[in-house]
Amino acid sequence: MPGPATPAAQLEARIHDRSATVGVIGLGYVGLPLLRAFFQAGFRVVGFDIDDQKIQMLRRGDSYLKHLGTDFVQAMAKSDRFTATSDPQALGIADAIILCVPTPLGKHGEPDMSFIEKSTAMVAKVLRKGQLVSLESTTYPGTTRGDCQPILDATGLKAGVDYFLAFSPEREDPGRKDHSTQSIPKLVGGVDPESGRLATMLYAAAIQKVVPVDNAEVAEAAKLLENIYRCVNIALVNELKPVLAAMGIDIWKVIDAAKTKPFGFQAFYPGPGLGGHCIPIDPYYLTWKAREFGHHTRFIELAGEINHAMPHYVVARAVEGLNEFGKPMRGSKVLVIGLAYKPDVDDVRETPAAEIIKLLFEHGAKVQYHDPHVPLFAGMRKYMEYRMHSVPLTPANVREADCVLIVTDHAAVDWKLIGAHARLVVDSRNAMAKAGPIAGKYLQA
Repeated sequence: MPGPATPAAQLEARIHDRSATVGVIGLGYVGLPLLRAFFQAGFRVVGFDIDDQKIQMLRRGDSYLKHLGTDFVQAMAKSDRFTATSDPQALGIADAIILCVPTPLGKHGEPDMSFIEKSTAMVAKVLRKGQLVSLESTTYPGTTRGDCQPILDATGLKAGVDYFLAFSPEREDPGRKDHSTQSIPKLVGGVDPESGRLATMLYAAAIQKVVPVDNAEVAEAAKLLENIYRCVNIALVNELKPVLAAMGIDIWKVIDAAKTKPFGFQAFYPGPGLGGHCIPIDPYYLTWKAREFGHHTRFIELAGEINHAMPHYVVARAVEGLNEFGKPMRGSKVLVIGLAYKPDVDDVRETPAAEIIKLLFEHGAKVQYHDPHVPLFAGMRKYMEYRMHSVPLTPANVREADCVLIVTDHAAVDWKLIGAHARLVVDSRNAMAKAGPIAGKYLQA
């Protein structure tokens, strides 16, 4: 008679017949859409988060990420295939546990691995034979094998035999309409071939296209390359912006002209600085790790310097505009349009608007903001003192402002109203290009 099935065979069978339970740790902009994908694929899902308010909202069928809608949350809340919990012991029933936790930078630009390490330690407490663990948090190459695996191996279980470990980088883009978690190709790399095979099988059950790579390190490095590519190209156009402005040339028109070339060029656009969890942070994970191997990533660091300087350039342009009216920034009323880091979402992670608002206050300005998606700015890390509420976008509020400073170009903003009533518009997004005539003074920033 054949012996008992191996842990790998048992997991494979459960993935194949959709009887596996998938646990997701961290129910934010990455974890919640991923939880939805596996639920919609027919799996039982367990969502874990330390924020009990999120858990209670999910249990009620309420969504705290508005761009995702509410239908799927309501469907999950009514289903016996869904559990939302803040109890780590509940993850013990999961056959696969996926970590979607933050990877911020520390005070000195070093990677903060505490969320990954604590989450992995939490998984280790419930780890059993036949479980698959997958890390999705963006980090430096070697994290899955060098940081997570030792914590899990300390249980006495062996990776690739008793349990399985892989890395599959998140590729979420909040607010994007043309792609979803299910449609974005998924990279998967295991710390060993069997882990990679089983992780690929799991993701393929919920994602349309899964791309297996040689190992976890290739997947980790690929994610960094994706974001470094964007960071460097955004820095290029951000560097060109003030240069061309000094020449009286509109950079947005230059980019539109250049992108008519059907090969060898991809359009990137300047802005007020970088935002979101990925591009302002992820390149520095490789910069930090490169030093361990005796390399200095000058190109990446230069791009970071340029992008991080953009809030200062935007505020300087506002100062220039006010000076032309004979007004100093100190005491002037500035209405900031847009707090989210990108259009049409409520995501304020690493938003350059926070730094711009801080600089405006430091210059002595009287600052208000309007954002139809962010009614309250409760502060974040070094911006905790700037707690503010969005003000209505009315003709009176626009007329009362000495300067209207555009940081985020939400589609819901009435740009024609701003054009008709603002005395001075400083535009870091080219938002006013299609707004029609502008009654007051207009400056690109």
